[in-house]
Amino acid sequence: MAEYLANATQLVALNQPLIFSASIPCNRGNVIHEDETGVFILRGNTTGCFARYQVTYNGNIAVPTGVTVGPIAVAIATNGETRPTSRAIVTPAAVEDYSNVTSTAIITVPRGCCYSISVRAVSGLVDDEVGTPAASLNATNSNLVITRIA
Repeated sequence: MAEYLANATQLVALNQPLIFSASIPCNRGNVIHEDETGVFILRGNTTGCFARYQVTYNGNIAVPTGVTVGPIAVAIATNGETRPTSRAIVTPAAVEDYSNVTSTAIITVPRGCCYSISVRAVSGLVDDEVGTPAASLNATNSNLVITRIA
């Protein structure tokens, strides 16, 4: 298990990753991360066909000052592509009104391959909604846990 933290409040632009500053790294080299970045590398070190990881994000998000209140969201991305089923959406009542969100994804990495993952600010609009997504969000007390499960 590896754990990565970002306690300070950060302004995250739409489609950009949250930055993680502190870590309890993986001691086996299966998860690679450089502090102060938002990209993690999962390695397919295995004698079987694939390595499987559970990736769980938990944190507090809010609409920042100067942005119109509306739905905001974060999601786990694999190799730059957001996993729609990992999207955690909240609609705050006001600017700087923080809500806690959790997102989980199971990532399967083929033997010998590496996948990059990140937690990104994404549109909070549901597919059939019309509107403009928030251009950014605030994230604080972020915690990312990556556990090798197979």
